[in-house]
Amino acid sequence: MATALLTPITPGLAPMLPSLLPTDKYRGAVVEDLQLPPAFSLPSHESISRAIELAYDRDFSHIPVLNINRRPLGYVDVAALKDKWEAGIAQPNDSVVKYMTKFNRKATEPYTLITPDTPLADLAEFLRDKLFALVTDYDRKFVLAVATSQDLDNFVSRRGISG
Repeated sequence: MATALLTPITPGLAPMLPSLLPTDKYRGAVVEDLQLPPAFSLPSHESISRAIELAYDRDFSHIPVLNINRRPLGYVDVAALKDKWEAGIAQPNDSVVKYMTKFNRKATEPYTLITPDTPLADLAEFLRDKLFALVTDYDRKFVLAVATSQDLDNFVSRRGISG
């Protein structure tokens, strides 16, 4: 049987303890703990009518767009795409690549690798100025899932964790 050794806290140190410890409202959880559904992505040649249909079937608001080698090119904002279609700006058979937001691939904006093992605190930091994160394998060959701030909020509320 394993026994834990408890070190007594110096009486004057107890009130200062919370400020000495790093706060991690995710309690060390990682992206895999979010239990995200498998990624749904579109080939760059997909029509916008089909993209909108598939997005609503799966309740996705942003969908990654991949090239023929399954490398992420950008993403489609489904609501904006639907608005363009309804306004007559986009035609149902237009390719999604025409209306996608391209990912920046510049040396000044390095790629941030988000994998199933990425700590949720790191994901939260990434999502402070991004709509979503693509969760990939370590070699960035496959998009495994899409994570959002809402996924983090749901995780916190399911766990009863206060921030």
